[in-house]
Amino acid sequence: MKKIHLLLLKSFIRPFLSTFLIVMFLLLMLFLWKYIDDLIGKGFQWYIILELMAYASATNVAMALPLSVLLSSIMTYGSLGENYELVAIKSAGISLTRAMYPIFIVVCILSVSAFLFSDYMLPIANLKYYSLLYDAREQKSANFLPEGVFSNSFSNNTIRVQRKDPDGQTLYGLTIYSKDPAKNTSFMVIAKQGKMYRSFDDKFLVIELKDGIRYEENSGSGSGVYMPRRVFIRQRFTSTAQKLDLSGITSIKRTDESAFKSAFQMMNIRLLKDTIKILDRKLDSIKVTNYTMMTPYIKYLSLPKKPTTDSVKAIAYQSDWFKKQPLNEQLQAITNAQNEARSITDMLKMRVAAIDAPVKDQRSAFAQYQVKFTLSASCLALFLIGAPMGAIIRKGGLGLPVVISVAFFLLFYIIKTIGEKAAHEGNMSGIVGAWIAIFLITPIGMFLSYKAATDSPIFDMENYRRFFDQAASFVKKTIGRKFN
Repeated sequence: MKKIHLLLLKSFIRPFLSTFLIVMFLLLMLFLWKYIDDLIGKGFQWYIILELMAYASATNVAMALPLSVLLSSIMTYGSLGENYELVAIKSAGISLTRAMYPIFIVVCILSVSAFLFSDYMLPIANLKYYSLLYDAREQKSANFLPEGVFSNSFSNNTIRVQRKDPDGQTLYGLTIYSKDPAKNTSFMVIAKQGKMYRSFDDKFLVIELKDGIRYEENSGSGSGVYMPRRVFIRQRFTSTAQKLDLSGITSIKRTDESAFKSAFQMMNIRLLKDTIKILDRKLDSIKVTNYTMMTPYIKYLSLPKKPTTDSVKAIAYQSDWFKKQPLNEQLQAITNAQNEARSITDMLKMRVAAIDAPVKDQRSAFAQYQVKFTLSASCLALFLIGAPMGAIIRKGGLGLPVVISVAFFLLFYIIKTIGEKAAHEGNMSGIVGAWIAIFLITPIGMFLSYKAATDSPIFDMENYRRFFDQAASFVKKTIGRKFN
């Protein structure tokens, strides 16, 4: 490997790793900001939050990787141009295309890795992430005892707290209704003050009650002797403790992941192909069923027994023949035609719901199949923009390159999101919707590569100022000649 190639690779890999980590961190903070209300106050163990953050980071690779390629390529070639290293490379007889060659190979390797990640790892990460996020959002709040509300968070217990101190542990005006289904007994506790805390193993919530009364009612049966009368017991206490089980509250209840596997984001290319084939066969079956049901309603045309793409030849309407018929037969023919058209319309309206859902699924599956390839293609397309852009602006670091990179990436991401949404909704073809952002920015990258290779001063503001000054002077001379 030539020294110049090694220099370029070192100049690219360092900013790529740093920008990738920074973008991943920012996207992770955005995830926490978005779902902070669904995660805080539910008593999750620390490893549950860490697991959810890991899955969220894996799903963010699809956005972080293209942006990192764009940022690092602009920073690399901008820094080389700012330090006149790019000029030295060109003076040695090495063109910009050859200078882009080693980094282009690295980006191609990243693109292949991105495709493999999108096909193998991303569906698993999406499945784990969305299933865990759904369970976390469905989890009950860990604010077990809100003020002034009868809380049923604990099984067989209803607790009301009149007031709580700001520390959230000191309670006032407690009322506890508890029932033991095994012994068929129940009791009520009323206390003026209490304090709650968790046990050392985090399995129980302990409430220390002070200055209260306990009312208990049971059947009175004991020692095998049946007593028809019930026993009522009243006890006064200065201090006691009530222990409540937390196992069904703090531990997150996981939903079976198979319930989420039908989503297209959780499928790889092979599963998407099989799903598209199944949906195509289902649509063909529905079309045959609709055709069979519609055929008996058409009485005045001879239709083939099976659906066909060939047009059905209808008999030309002969107005002279219709006018020669008696008036009652004309009215009867018009009535029959209206009834037939109305029957076919009503039947088709009923069958729309049966075909609408499979059509949407087939469209979404095909669009998602195309999206699998766009991640790797977007890395190459954004590199074609970033590398020549950095060579043109000749600015390194995190200043102007970051602004330009974010502007291009926002344009790319907005177009990509709109195209994919239109493809899923059927407003655009699946291929066009998934690839429209690539189709639009690739010519821009090729144009910038040409300008950078020919040392075109595309961002030289002095040239633009000189052009507008010449245009203004030309307009003034033209206007002066016209009035003279």
